[in-house]
Amino acid sequence: MNRDAEEAAAAETAAAEGRPTGRGWPERHTGPVVRRRGQVQKSTTDQRLLDTRGSSDWVHSDPWRVMRIQSEFVEGFGALAELGKAVSVFGSARMAEGTADYETGVRIGRALAEAGFAVITGGGPGAMEAANRGACEAGGVSVGLGIELPFEQGLNPYVDIGVNFRYFFVRKTMFVKYASGFIVLPGGFGTLDELFEALTLVQTRKVTQFPIVLFGSAYWRGLVDWVRDTVVDGGKASPVDLELLHLTDDVDEAVALVTKEIGD
Repeated sequence: MNRDAEEAAAAETAAAEGRPTGRGWPERHTGPVVRRRGQVQKSTTDQRLLDTRGSSDWVHSDPWRVMRIQSEFVEGFGALAELGKAVSVFGSARMAEGTADYETGVRIGRALAEAGFAVITGGGPGAMEAANRGACEAGGVSVGLGIELPFEQGLNPYVDIGVNFRYFFVRKTMFVKYASGFIVLPGGFGTLDELFEALTLVQTRKVTQFPIVLFGSAYWRGLVDWVRDTVVDGGKASPVDLELLHLTDDVDEAVALVTKEIGD
């Protein structure tokens, strides 16, 4: 064997052993890390990633959930960062098309779009669909923030920008972060949850200049009376907290109330 062949064979052996040619110890560079002698691993990082499967339990671990939560924030922020002025509209998913409440939702969505605001809803049927429909038909931006539920719901057909979330708290952040106020149509537990979440954030000054409009006095009057006569009179809230809620039955007034403090 000539010298060139010997050097080639030596280089091949050294590479197989994970050490540079001509050195007396094994050595391998794994990214920025140098491993020598007994710390050299026989396989590369890519080999270990691609050649093995192992247990899938890590998919259900809390550290992995943290990564998924982070990714949902990143996707939401990325999708909505350039949205511009917007108002979130809440209400029941059980509001049937053709009813007076549904038509009110359409009118509110349309009026917000005509006033230059994007409309953000939960993206589902009922009141959410109505507000998205009004915005879409008026040529405005219609946003739907969906949520994974045990039963299939999906985004309504009037959504222009849609983001689906696994976690309610990530979705709630998007409703507040990218909206300048809320209009709350008649709704159930989900609507009440979103309403009181917003009230808490405003009352504790986590958000400022964030108007909250309750649309439909016949539906919401009992709640407002209870807050005043039981919660406030019982010393559990301050009288000034009642000023955080605006109650109306007029679409134009609702839009004016929720947009009057919002600049260009």
